[in-house]
Formats: sequence, structure tokens, C-alpha cells
Amino acid sequence: MRVSGPVTVPSLTRWGLSVDADLVYRALAIVGSMGETRLVRELGVTRVRVRTAVDELVARGVIATGAAPGPRCSRVWVAVPVPDALGRLRRRSVPAAPHERWRDHFGVLDGLHVPALGNLAVRHWSSRALARRRATHLVAAERYEHLTISPEEVISAESWAAALPLDRSLLDRGVRIRVLSRPPADGDRSVPPRSVVAGAAGTCRQASNLPIKLMIFDRRVALFPSDPLDLEAGYVEVDEPSVVQRLCLFFHRLWRFGKDPFREGVPAIDLTQRERALVTLLATGHTDVSAAEQLNLSARTVAYAMRTLMDRLGVENRFQLALLLGAAGTVPLPPRSSDDTLSGADES
Repeated sequence: MRVSGPVTVPSLTRWGLSVDADLVYRALAIVGSMGETRLVRELGVTRVRVRTAVDELVARGVIATGAAPGPRCSRVWVAVPVPDALGRLRRRSVPAAPHERWRDHFGVLDGLHVPALGNLAVRHWSSRALARRRATHLVAAERYEHLTISPEEVISAESWAAALPLDRSLLDRGVRIRVLSRPPADGDRSVPPRSVVAGAAGTCRQASNLPIKLMIFDRRVALFPSDPLDLEAGYVEVDEPSVVQRLCLFFHRLWRFGKDPFREGVPAIDLTQRERALVTLLATGHTDVSAAEQLNLSARTVAYAMRTLMDRLGVENRFQLALLLGAAGTVPLPPRSSDDTLSGADES
């Protein structure tokens, strides 16, 4: 394996591409242009997986075809430069039209067979300020669970400021919080909400189709806008048990298919001191045997340590490991010869 130089490549799974597509792009961006046969050999995956990944990358415009040097001029795949590729993946989504937001909001209520609001014992808070004051009161009384759907494309600084102390008070009391929000408009799924609940595992999920803005307090009270196109027109509060139950079921159906933003990006890779020393030696040209001598270990211990590291990081061979560590900046991978490297023949 010959690396052209240090390249930082964020995980393309952040923008909805598959793990295989991310792996193929990473190989092309870090190592250089390759044909299908070499990708299959170097990555250690099937030809079908490579072709499917290439199709994904071509469709998103982040790789292109080129001609290999030499008399045969066979086709190879070339990675679009990383900044350009990210720019293409970050194309902003188109906000839903007002009539679609109106239809989706009331479609939820109709689809859940919620009776006409005029026939329910509801409270109407006639302004957003009054609704926020009421939400603060309901949050203060919560003891078990707080559910929120936030379908806004952009959440104002004022809204964040109002939500932060409420979220913090819920977490401090041990109330379970679940928040569904839209992915950022650029599609980067690794960006969590700015709320303090982002610091608690399992509290946030993202989904593109969120048809209604909603808060549910301890499965007893639901609060949603009276007009989805004008939040300043106030909110409707419902405490009819059958209606709240249906809204809870609706929330959990959406939650089930939401994506955890913290699992979409590339987490930091923490290596032990021995793993870091070992990988650095292998990346700079040592074999398993010479690295073992440098670290006063046996070659078998080196092979076992590398296998354990690959299993922990979920890669299938040393070539994939080199791509992952190099792109994440965990270990520098300078240019080196094709033999006796991190992906060399000493792998056992």
C-alpha cells in the first residue's frame, strides 16, 4: 500500500452513504485511483460489494472515471477532492412547502382518529409566550418521561434559550428525555441538537419526516401548535387519555426508525500505548517481526494485537485498518513502499 500523503476524510455515512461506499471513497482518496479488480483485492471484499459501493458514489458525484496509465488504458475510479466531495454531499435540502406542512400537521390528527378539537376538553394558549409558560409549568411537574418532536428546519436562538433550562432541569431530576428532530439541512447526520440532552446517551434521534410539532409530558398531557404555519398563534393542550395515548404511540413509531446522530459519524479512536507504538512502527515500514523486536514482544503477540485491534474497530483487514487510522488522524501514515507495511503480507 502506498499512501500519497495525509488526507482527512470524514465518514461519508454522515450523509447517508453505506459503510462500503465510505470505505471505497476512503481508499481512493488516500491511496489514489484504482480499478475494480484492485479495489476488490486491496479491500478484501467481494466484487458485488465494490460495484454497489461505486454505484452509490457515482450517483452522489464524489468519484469519477479515469484511465489507468499504460498501454491497456483500463478504467479506474478517481476520488473527487475531499472538499469538493463534501460540498456535493452537503447540498441543502429543500424545505417543505407551507401547504405540505399544513396537510401533514392535520393529517397526523386525522390519521390518529383524534376527535374534532371542538369536541374535546382542550385548553388553547393563545400565544407562543403563554404556551412556553405553560410548558415550563408542565416540565416542573414531570417525574417520568418527556417526549418532543421538533420538525423545524431552523430553530431560533430564542427557542434554544427557552429549551435549555427546561432540559437541564429534567436531566437533573432523572426524567427520561426523548427528542426527535430533523437532520441538519446539509444532511450531516453527525451533528446533534444543541440542547443539553445531546450529552445524554440515547436521548436524541433524527428523522426526515416529522409531520407535527409536539410535546408530551409524562404521557398525561400533549401540547402542539394550533396553526403549524404560525407558531405565534398559540398551542393546544390536550389531556384526554385516549388522545394522548395515540400521540405517544405515534411518537414511538417515529422514534423506532429515527437515526442516532452520535452513531452516524466517526467516533474518536483511542489506542492503547502499545497499540499506538505498534501501528506507528508498522506504518513506517516495519514487519511484524522487526516491530516485535523493537517493542520486545513476540511476533505472535504482534499478530494477535493487530487482530484484536481490527476486531474492535470493525475492519476486515490491515488495509482497511490503515485507511481508518490514517483518515481519522489517529496515527500518521506517511508515504511508504508497498511491502512490509501495515497492510503487508505478515498479517496472520
